[in-house]
Amino acid sequence: MTDVALSSSTDEHSRTGLSADALRRAIADHLRYSIGRPASVLTPEHYYRALSLAVRDRMQQRWIASTQTFIDLSRKVTCYLSAEFLMGPQLGNNLLNLQIESAAREALAALGQDLDEVLTCEQEPGLGNGGLGRLAACYLDSLATLERPAIGYGIRYEFGIFDQEIRDGWQVEKTDNWLVNGNPWEIAKPDVNYRVNWGGHTEPYRDAAGVYRVRWVPQRTIKGISYDTPIQGYGVNTCNTLTLWSARAVESFALDAFNTGDYYRAVEDEVTSETVTKVLYPNDEPEAGKRLRLLQQYFFVSCSLQDILHILEDLACLPVTALADQFALQLNDTHPSIGVAELMRLLIDERQLGWDEAWAITVAAFGYTNHTLLPEALETWPLALFAESLPRHLEIIFEINRRFLEEVRTAFPGDEDRVRRMSLIGEEGGKTVRMAHLATVGSHAVNGVAALHSELLKSSVLKDFYELWPHRFSNKTNGVTPRRFVALSNPGLRGLLDETVGDGWLTDLNRLRELEPFADDAVFRGRWRAVKRANKVRLSGFVRATTGVELDPDWLFDVQVKRIHEYKRQHLNVLHIIALYHRLKQDPGLTIPPRAFIFGGKAAPGYFMAKRIIKLINAVGETVNADPDVNRFLRVAFVPDFNVQNAEFIYPAADLSEQVSTAGKEASGTGNMKFMLNGALTIGTLDGANVEMRDEVGPENFFLFGLTESEVEAVKAGGYRPADYITADAELSAVLDLISAGRFSRGDTEVFRPIVDTLRYTDPFLVLADYASYMQCQQRVSEAWQNSEGWTRMSILNTARSGKFSSDRAITEYCDDIWGVGPVNVRV
Repeated sequence: MTDVALSSSTDEHSRTGLSADALRRAIADHLRYSIGRPASVLTPEHYYRALSLAVRDRMQQRWIASTQTFIDLSRKVTCYLSAEFLMGPQLGNNLLNLQIESAAREALAALGQDLDEVLTCEQEPGLGNGGLGRLAACYLDSLATLERPAIGYGIRYEFGIFDQEIRDGWQVEKTDNWLVNGNPWEIAKPDVNYRVNWGGHTEPYRDAAGVYRVRWVPQRTIKGISYDTPIQGYGVNTCNTLTLWSARAVESFALDAFNTGDYYRAVEDEVTSETVTKVLYPNDEPEAGKRLRLLQQYFFVSCSLQDILHILEDLACLPVTALADQFALQLNDTHPSIGVAELMRLLIDERQLGWDEAWAITVAAFGYTNHTLLPEALETWPLALFAESLPRHLEIIFEINRRFLEEVRTAFPGDEDRVRRMSLIGEEGGKTVRMAHLATVGSHAVNGVAALHSELLKSSVLKDFYELWPHRFSNKTNGVTPRRFVALSNPGLRGLLDETVGDGWLTDLNRLRELEPFADDAVFRGRWRAVKRANKVRLSGFVRATTGVELDPDWLFDVQVKRIHEYKRQHLNVLHIIALYHRLKQDPGLTIPPRAFIFGGKAAPGYFMAKRIIKLINAVGETVNADPDVNRFLRVAFVPDFNVQNAEFIYPAADLSEQVSTAGKEASGTGNMKFMLNGALTIGTLDGANVEMRDEVGPENFFLFGLTESEVEAVKAGGYRPADYITADAELSAVLDLISAGRFSRGDTEVFRPIVDTLRYTDPFLVLADYASYMQCQQRVSEAWQNSEGWTRMSILNTARSGKFSSDRAITEYCDDIWGVGPVNVRV
């Protein structure tokens, strides 16, 4: 689509007009009246804030009209509950979705500013850790673009995921102070606030009708304040809402304490309360960290459910029994699963509903998306902590469990082992509350996020529940928004696609199939390569600026950017680099296709092995990049602080996407889809969404290696011995010896011992079992790369066949199959 360009007449309102002239006047007004600085001291950051406020003004009318649909409840509304929303920079995205990019560029130019420089001033909201939060952001974008009424609910973390610096190869965590200059996109609504209780005890009593009731007497109460952000759909009037909750004290200042000279106690409650929303994912190793994390989750869920009931009862004037008819409540993983017990409490204790009626409403309202196959990621809480923190909720969970296990015993008489496995209370290693079980029991629909993942949920992780309720389970393969990850981040490709197949692909990604015939057009392939090379030049400049490493844009760009974790196997990639290094050192006359290895990703602050892997990547890079025998063929760069902003440089420039997790460990992945959409070829295992990507693009356009999920299980069951693989592969043995001998650590033989010893003796993620297959596959990659025309053809087909992986497709499936949420044509 072309940018909307209305009349440039000065009659056009400076608050709502979409022309360059109206935007120019709006920016100037905000510089004077909102920023309040004289022209002589204005900086690009001031222009960023002024332009952002001007753009928000243009969203406001749409936002208010869309919000009215929530209040009217003429159509069902999706409420997406997520502990993470990794939204990325908002200005560029909103300019795109309002279709006023060109007008904004012209308006700034008239004021002597450059839009590209102004865009760099935005502080990216650090409200997520990785794929979970980015998926939530993509889904909000699609809900608005598809005109489906929706509210995202989460936490307004004052300090988000840490900023990552690399010092001497090690990850160093720095405070992510993303609110340092404020957030022009949000509107604080202190009048929208709810009280959240914590701790204390419960008391039974009889109500006026003699019915047995329970009263929660909390130890502490805090208050949640709403901060709302508009989520503008692409080319439509729909502008949905992201509501984030910030914690405050009920009484922020104890005047009596202040007047008696106890100045610290005067503000103590406010400081303690605000801690709840200070930081994303506090370290939960200490007991205090566990307690804070549980409080965070309960806090945002309680505020959100109270808000939903306020809209239903007070604004729409509908009875609470209409909840499941008017709202679809989606649990994005287990973090918000306490919502099942909280909604029951709100219905039973505060609305005085009977148990059966309340339970029917709760199950009908909730859906649960599972995002993990890793046992350690299936959240559990120590029973003692839960009892101390949420005593009433634990009572409710006990009653849910009692009734549920009666149903299990009826369906499977005599199978007490099954009863033990399915219980909401775990007995192994100390009693715990199993949150994934609570979410599954309390939801009418449970879905995985890739076909393989959903099958594994049914056959292993949630097998018992599937056998009890097969009708509840379905698959909803993840997707990504093409608006941000092509139109915004890859304008060169966007222009080529628009020219070749029209602009309809932006809202119907299956239209990219029309590219397929052009894969055999030599002229088009040349234009495709030119776009890719321009993106590689841009990324090379970014890498040089952030790491000091020089990359040649004519080399193969081999990229692995994602959270650092042993199951994602960044160290398998590193073993390949070391093997190539070893070959080049052993044979000075050897030549290989030059390759630049680009890494990025953060390790959890307490994750010892992941931080060691980052150090290993950087240590190998330091050695390789400084060696003239090797650096003519290999370069290694670790891009610090991987986030949405620098991902927009990386995805468009990649030639090869590394998706090498151990089969059966990755639920889906979405980075793999972003690479594919931008024309990268994938080297990967049959894991997560890789399986479906390979099916879509064709096996001849995908570099497959490694054990399948069933083969992984068979190897483990047979008594996996990593030493057997080392003995059988002399090069692998030499690679491990190089690390052990300190070749990449200035002679220090201890720093990487934990990595090498784990690989040699346990190798829980079967790195060595897949090593030979991976090396052979990488050789096929090198051979394919040398045929430029053939590689380009495969690149085009990867983009052309990526239509399935649009978040628009995923959201349509959720709306049709689980939520029952239809489109609303918002009029302004």
